[in-house]
Order: sequence, then structure tokens, then C-alpha cells
Amino acid sequence: MFSLSGKKALVVGVANDQSIAWGIARAMRNAGADLAITYLNAKAEPHVRPLAEALGATLIEPLDVSVAGEDRALFDRIGREWGRLDVLVHSIAFAPRQDLQGRVVDSSAEGFTLAMDISVHSFVRLARLAEPLMSAGGACMAMSYYGAEKVISNYNLMGPVKAALEATVRELASDLGTHDISVNALSPGPMATRAASGIAKFDELMNRTIENTPMHRLATIEDVGALAAFLACDLARNITGNVIHVDAGAHIMG
Repeated sequence: MFSLSGKKALVVGVANDQSIAWGIARAMRNAGADLAITYLNAKAEPHVRPLAEALGATLIEPLDVSVAGEDRALFDRIGREWGRLDVLVHSIAFAPRQDLQGRVVDSSAEGFTLAMDISVHSFVRLARLAEPLMSAGGACMAMSYYGAEKVISNYNLMGPVKAALEATVRELASDLGTHDISVNALSPGPMATRAASGIAKFDELMNRTIENTPMHRLATIEDVGALAAFLACDLARNITGNVIHVDAGAHIMG
């Protein structure tokens, strides 16, 4: 139905073969995109590199958005190797465990700031670096969750963080639209990813979701990948500034 043949896509956030970012990378590669895939650090590299190599990724580079200069080094490499970028996928989030598992009212200023920087402002920084490489247009996307809209038990600090991310997506869509760059947030339902493991009683949340969704199932990383690949293609060039749910209908239930 659509093709990403010839498009250059950067996917940030692959940690293992359960990652949402992995589902996205695989879908984009299957649609014909050339990939750049990042790993967090030397400890993560052995888990990510074989996956990236299995997809024939052109670039496999380190990126810790909390380390000054690593993002610019990555985009300098992309500029040298590719000369352009068509797709940016931001699938990273972080909050210190003590802040994530406590009440928002008890969160530390340092933890709140760190969570906002890694989960939200890093998307701004990557989009800023991507903009000059997207002179012919492009697509940027980030990962959110329904906890940005409603209070979800034990989601805690990530609720306001994801709400900020969704507001940022709208602002970036406005900023970059004149350059034919779309910006959207994908909002999957709960999935058993490594990032989700830090949320208290997450298994209970997944079970409640299965019980309450219209389709009585969870979305998968393949579902998210299919949506991301569509948003990256030319057919979706006029879809921007949205939060798009892929959660088997969980978000419509009271």
C-alpha cells in the first residue's frame, strides 16, 4: 500500500527485541527505508548491534541524550554519510526510580527536571538537528501514552512528562510545518517493554487493559511499527500535530 524505498530513517530507542523502537525499525525496513539505529552506551551495544545488523542498518551509533555533544556527533555522521534525513523516531523516556514510583507531589526537582529533559526536551534537540537535513520535508514522531491525558494508577511522574511531550509535539508541528516536516505522537497502550518494568504493578495495568478495551487485547510493537511506517510515507504528509492512539480502543473507555 505504501513504500519507504529510498527514505533515510533514524530510530532512537532500541534496547532489545521487545522495544517499541524495534517494532518501528523493523516495519520501516520492511517498507524499504535505510536505517540509522542508536544504542545508549557500551553496556547496551551488545544487545542492540545484532538487531541493527539483522536489519542491515547503514549506521549504528551511540546516543545518550544526557551526554553533551553526542546528539550533534550523530547528526554530523548522518550528514556526512547520507546528506539528508527523512524520518526521525524518538522512542526514549526516563525518570529516576524513586521519583517514578512515588507520588508526583513528592517528586524531587532534580528528578522532575531530568525526566523532562530526557523524555521531552531531547526530542526538541533532535528535531532541531534534523531540520536542516530535512530540506525536502520529513516526518518526526515521538512515543506517548494515555497517562498524558488521564490519571493512570502508578504512572505517576510520567503523566505530566508525557503531557508535556504531547504539547511539545503540537508546537513542533507548528514550527516545522512550513518546511513540510510533520510531527506526531504515537500513543500505544501498555506493553511489556523494559521501560515499562519500572512502573509499579504494571502487570495489573496490562490485565485491566485487556479486560476493559473494546477488543480485549493489547496492541503490539508490530501495530505501532505499522502506524509509524505509514506516518513516515508520502501518503501521510498532511497528518501532523496529532496524538494517534494505537491501543485496541483503550483510550475511549471510561
